[in-house]
Amino acid sequence: MHGKVAIVTGAAGGIGEAVVRALGARGVKVLGTGRNADKLQALEERLAGAMEFTFIAIDATADTAPSAIVEAAMERFGQLDVLVNNAGSFNFGPVDQTTDLMLDEVLDISLRAPFRLCREALGRMGEGGSILFIGSTWGLYGTPGGGAYSAVKAGQIGLMQTLAAEYGPRGIRSNYIAPTVVRTEMTTAFWDLDFFRRTNHELTPLQRDCTAADIGNMVAFLASEDAGFVNGQTIAVDGGISTTRYVSPVAVGAVRQ
Repeated sequence: MHGKVAIVTGAAGGIGEAVVRALGARGVKVLGTGRNADKLQALEERLAGAMEFTFIAIDATADTAPSAIVEAAMERFGQLDVLVNNAGSFNFGPVDQTTDLMLDEVLDISLRAPFRLCREALGRMGEGGSILFIGSTWGLYGTPGGGAYSAVKAGQIGLMQTLAAEYGPRGIRSNYIAPTVVRTEMTTAFWDLDFFRRTNHELTPLQRDCTAADIGNMVAFLASEDAGFVNGQTIAVDGGISTTRYVSPVAVGAVRQ
């Protein structure tokens, strides 16, 4: 992948940084985006000497964001080969407790913004291009409390499949990565809560946590020619939680109340 150029949204977050590093390790030049200029600047400093990375601090939901992001990549690197839609809102709750404000936030950040950025990027992408969505297993199956978050993640799958069908003939592949919950700054506050462990760790066959690096490595694979015939697919990186009925031995004896 040496010499290719990628845009990674939400680049300064835990998964975002892992994606940037995985691409950079394969010779990809990356433009990262996010709202927090200080975090992006710190990431650029950490990556100095290891890869070509630059950033644009911008609100992805702004009307001018898609054109500004794509033009920044073109001005710095002269081409665009990969788009990773990683930025999102982890705002969820039961449907009857979801306000319009919550709904609009999740829709704007996780569906409207990626839709508009894809639309802009397609004008610059040619054969060999790759569009990726970092979604969630919550977009694959219903879950209590998923609310707008689950609905929007499922909506991303529909968008990805449409892109795969419409732009596959141009040699542009689109795929969706569905991680289980990854321990990051966003999730660490509730990581060790009993309820969280019961509904995640004890339902996952593999006996370790999913890491941000797991997601980064899947992005790098799907963006590469090693996955050159993979198009329109949803790939769960979840240790088996979404496709098995596994329950850990310590949870098997639980009694439904």
